[in-house]
Amino acid sequence: MTATIDDLMRLDIRVGRIVRAEPFPEARKPAFKLWVDFGGDLGVRASSAQITALYDADDLPGRQVLAVVNFPPRRIGPVLSEVLVLGVPDADGHVVLVGPDREVPIGGRLY
Repeated sequence: MTATIDDLMRLDIRVGRIVRAEPFPEARKPAFKLWVDFGGDLGVRASSAQITALYDADDLPGRQVLAVVNFPPRRIGPVLSEVLVLGVPDADGHVVLVGPDREVPIGGRLY
């Protein structure tokens, strides 16, 4: 199936900054609870991410990431995940976060 530019534009992918990360022991698979600041009207949104193999919770605050911000919220155990933080698998299948390679203003939209 071929996607169109209109398909891409339906996804609202923004850059945000992780402001808080905590272990998520209630998750079925190892994960962190994340709070990501997108600035402006979006503000801080919660998410969960199965990124414990490559990241420590203490190292995540301050990191810029890309996330889909217009999916409906999804309950994951006790956490209401409001955004989908994006990542890609490495050669071992562990998730590597996706973000800009240099500092950019938070809230910026991917085009």
